Amino acid sequence: MKLSDADFFHQATKIICGSLDIHVVLKRCLVFFQKFMPVDSITIKVYDPGTRSVINIATEEGAGLRSIETPIPVSEEVAQLIEEDDGPRVDLVNRMDKDFLTRFLWKAMGREKMSSLALKLEIEDERLGAVIFLAKGIDRYTREQARMLDLLHDPFAIALANTLKHQEVLRLKDQLADDNKYLHSQLRRISGDEIIGSESGLKYVMDMVRQIAPQNSQALLLGETGTGKEIIANAIHYASPRADRPLIKVNCGAIPDNLIDSELFGHEKGAFTGAVTQKKGRFERAHKGTLFLDEIGELPPQVQVRLLRVLENKQIERVGGTRTIPVDIRIIAATHRDLPAMVREGKFREDLWFRLNVFPITIPPLRQRKQDIPGLVQYFMEKKAREMNFYEPPVLAPGTLEQLNSYTWPGNIRELENLVERTLIQSLAKPSGTPLKFTPPAPIPNNKDIKTCADIPEGSLILDNIVRHHIRTVLKLSGGKVQGEGGAAALLDVHPNTLRYKMKKLGIPYGRKARLCNGEFRFDPLILNRL
Repeated sequence: MKLSDADFFHQATKIICGSLDIHVVLKRCLVFFQKFMPVDSITIKVYDPGTRSVINIATEEGAGLRSIETPIPVSEEVAQLIEEDDGPRVDLVNRMDKDFLTRFLWKAMGREKMSSLALKLEIEDERLGAVIFLAKGIDRYTREQARMLDLLHDPFAIALANTLKHQEVLRLKDQLADDNKYLHSQLRRISGDEIIGSESGLKYVMDMVRQIAPQNSQALLLGETGTGKEIIANAIHYASPRADRPLIKVNCGAIPDNLIDSELFGHEKGAFTGAVTQKKGRFERAHKGTLFLDEIGELPPQVQVRLLRVLENKQIERVGGTRTIPVDIRIIAATHRDLPAMVREGKFREDLWFRLNVFPITIPPLRQRKQDIPGLVQYFMEKKAREMNFYEPPVLAPGTLEQLNSYTWPGNIRELENLVERTLIQSLAKPSGTPLKFTPPAPIPNNKDIKTCADIPEGSLILDNIVRHHIRTVLKLSGGKVQGEGGAAALLDVHPNTLRYKMKKLGIPYGRKARLCNGEFRFDPLILNRL
């Protein structure tokens, strides 16, 4: 078959670039090139300098030939020949015994008495590999056929580059899938099987988690700040049939009111100033999975209406769009607010409350599950010690757990975690091996316990009297303690010696001159008369 160079190039290029599947390309090429030259096999190979081996990318064999897929290791001499080859772009070898490199490769592949045309492929001076035509027998190829193959360098180079990129994408995709499976397994381990207190203080909660997890119903997590509502949400998701699907988390109180619609439901291009592209919202991203709405009580009224529609119809509309998008999601909501009170005050929609309150789970505060404190302390000590690269695991001082049990923990587990971290940081300044001793933080002052100028009797607006009154108030809050964590000096943010000097100057007793009676700070009567 005789074609002009232009027609040959045009027809061959359509075949070479006609599919993303390199195996399909080579199969079509084999049929096409048999019209112009002898060819029993077409293969694409690359050289990997890292492993010093020739790797087969794809092969299309004719009758009687077997494809060799395994990499061919090469010696240092052969590797040097491949890496430093600066000969013609097309190697024509009609007799293997006259070309050392060809003889090595074909013998390694179990091929003898073959003729070959090898087109070296490069893009932007980067060597990619080679496409090799094989024909049985010797003296099968001519210089004219080598010239014709050289015309197709660019199409073959582009096809090989695309194949290599595609294989890299597939490799990264598989790696990402493996990483995702690993992370899912880790999350299941952290949030499911190893919830501290699951057999003690949280046993009732975990029983409810096991009841609701297999269902698709909404769950409402109630409890004070810092009780671990997010951990329970994780446990529900990873114990459910949606465990391999996304778990999307949204803090409703952290998104500005003017952006929350866009964040939750997405937006169309041009929906508002700055919407230069279409964007999927959290509901679409959670499709087939779970959406965790933390701090649900902070949702603005207009968003509550749209959320109610999603719960009823399982459909959303992007901001600026008119098309309804079906979503299959399971919603887990959480709040530390008193939602029934908010409903009575008109701050939360009653119909949305009924929709969310399908299966409420109340998580007890830490003060009601003090039996879990030893396990939590141990867990946080090990976790923070790893993060801070401690050489030796820290140990607790005697009596520490009893001291922690006596505290009320208004900040719950989060406060305990912060206390452990703060104590470990402070321990770095002490000799190695010093047992850890936790000092519970001072109680948060109640505003009604802090007197202002309005509480000072009339005629007592002299500066020293006001300062004296304030110091005495702070001393009452600290239980008479001047120095140390939770002491009056720490609360006033002054040096203890400075505070003692000021107290002495103002006639405020401390030490043995002052005592604490029935939880109230008392002064020596003789000194009190002078005040």
